[in-house]
Amino acid sequence: MADIVITVENVIKHYREVKAVNGLSFTIDRSECFGFLGPNGAGKTTMLKMLYGKCLRNKVTESKISVLDFDPQNQSLQIKNCSGVVPQDNNLDVELNVEQNLQVFGKLYGMTTKDTNQRIGEWLDFMELGDKRRAKIRELSGGMQRRLVIARALLNNPRLLILDEPTTGLDPQVRHLIWDKLRQLKARGVTVVLTTHYMEEAFQICDRIIIMHNGQKVLEGKPQELPQREIEKYVLEVCGKDPWQFLKDISQDALRWEKTPASEDRFMFYGNDLNQLKEISDRLPAGKYFLRQANLEDLFMKATGRELNEDQVIS
Repeated sequence: MADIVITVENVIKHYREVKAVNGLSFTIDRSECFGFLGPNGAGKTTMLKMLYGKCLRNKVTESKISVLDFDPQNQSLQIKNCSGVVPQDNNLDVELNVEQNLQVFGKLYGMTTKDTNQRIGEWLDFMELGDKRRAKIRELSGGMQRRLVIARALLNNPRLLILDEPTTGLDPQVRHLIWDKLRQLKARGVTVVLTTHYMEEAFQICDRIIIMHNGQKVLEGKPQELPQREIEKYVLEVCGKDPWQFLKDISQDALRWEKTPASEDRFMFYGNDLNQLKEISDRLPAGKYFLRQANLEDLFMKATGRELNEDQVIS
């Protein structure tokens, strides 16, 4: 049986009238990569912050959080001592160079100068920043800064690595490099917990995911298995003001379909019968449709809806 390093039971966090997290429960195993997906305002970042004590949960009798056998409500320092945190923003000190940014964190962790300098070299090399040790922060690209923030989070050789949207805004090369590094860390026994808006990221590196919406868990499982279990196998995307003019003898109730709210001329048809969708596509003008397999993003949209969620400000 795998070692459980994080247990969350019926956790609730309200900000006045906003239910940021509402009755969330899950467990995370050692050396697992566990991902939170959800639209803005779903409660992902709030849940991460509760794991290391930056945000305190509302007191409910049956509520519980255990991280590495510590309670973040009362033992946040113990959790931070054996964890690394990568926030959404690259909160580096631009007045210091790369090495100095890491030395500051070494002192915060109570490490000796010798150990700090040794680990700085190790983790900069690991993140492929070894030649940037004395570079100024302003000289680094966005991808380099992101990798430096991850190196900083690894300075104390953490057992748990928490990342909030680790690759947002990065180019594909940097994104894939970071994915490879996270896989290597997991192979070393590090437990990785992250939030992401990239479906491909969740599919590539997460062992399990939770899809959240309005502070609650909507779905949980392996990202490779969830679409097979929870959504139709195929999707026909159609561009056109009124595809039904070509499908007059087909009942609109014969298969699941929806129109995207942001566009008046984009329709999605879902089904498990590929031949049925092919017959529909054969009636449409050339270049106006795309038939493909359903994926994790289709499931995400089904679970959380296509409408923008701009009312909630808590992420």
